[in-house]
Amino acid sequence: MVKRGSTPKGPRPAGGGIFEPDLSVELAGICMRNPVMTASGTFGYGREFEPYLDLNRLGALVVKTITLKPRAGNPPPRVVETPAGMLNAIGLQNAGLEAFLQEHLPYLRQLSPPLIVNIAGTSIEEFASLSSRLSQEQGIAGIELNVSCPNLADGLIYGTNANLLSSLVGRVRQATHLPLLVKLSPNVTDIALMARAAAEAGADGLCLINTLLGMAIDIETRRPKLANVTGGLSGPAIKPVAVRMVYQVARAVKIPIVGLGGIMAAEDALEFLIAGARAVAVGTANFVDPGSCLKVIEGLRAYLISHQIPRLQDLIGTLITD
Repeated sequence: MVKRGSTPKGPRPAGGGIFEPDLSVELAGICMRNPVMTASGTFGYGREFEPYLDLNRLGALVVKTITLKPRAGNPPPRVVETPAGMLNAIGLQNAGLEAFLQEHLPYLRQLSPPLIVNIAGTSIEEFASLSSRLSQEQGIAGIELNVSCPNLADGLIYGTNANLLSSLVGRVRQATHLPLLVKLSPNVTDIALMARAAAEAGADGLCLINTLLGMAIDIETRRPKLANVTGGLSGPAIKPVAVRMVYQVARAVKIPIVGLGGIMAAEDALEFLIAGARAVAVGTANFVDPGSCLKVIEGLRAYLISHQIPRLQDLIGTLITD
């Protein structure tokens, strides 16, 4: 078993003359055995997926959003299937910080992948309070700020206003010593502007993209299919937008990027890495196939072997545009 946050050495020779590529990456000081993470909100607290895959093979585990107090979430229906994706308006349902610390963190500490806790608040001080409290716990490798949830009344306040985002990140930076990742919203005019605001305020890394704001209508009843009316669009439909934004942000800031949005297979993950992402997160695919993350990892390994690339890091940001 690899220790939490350790980086395997490589590449290593394998049987039959085939080399074993080095998939390890470092993300904002977090050492990962491979670049594949789980996307917050799609993997629960990890334990739910234990029957379907070896969790210790993940590059990192990101849990569903934690808030200071328990949240019941939005009323149903909260999920709608769409062409090449899905809409969700869960509303950050969770049991709150204390329940997470007592009921879930002890289990998560036993796993070897670095644990990144996604948090959301209704005010800057709530974000800071959550970050400070989590920083006192053992077994947490980093914090991911959810400033881009599109299915809350105030869910996009920080993620679509550069000044507010800067204030939020700066305050949380003061509250925690842990690596700080900021999950950006695609529902903006200039993604590079938001990325620079977060980086200059003290973010150690960026995650993009979160879901796109969308809606679906039942033509028979002429009512929204979601009780919340609108929700977040995820899945393969948003991948081209996500890859484009990763490409733009990778050229706008120096801090590392986690690419996510529509990754269903290794080929999708490779697009993000070539565009400049240091790591990737698998989300909606987990609902389709609980073993998707491991299939992406194996696909990345096979690609490096077939293309004789010894280290995954040699592939990052290698897009050819001329």
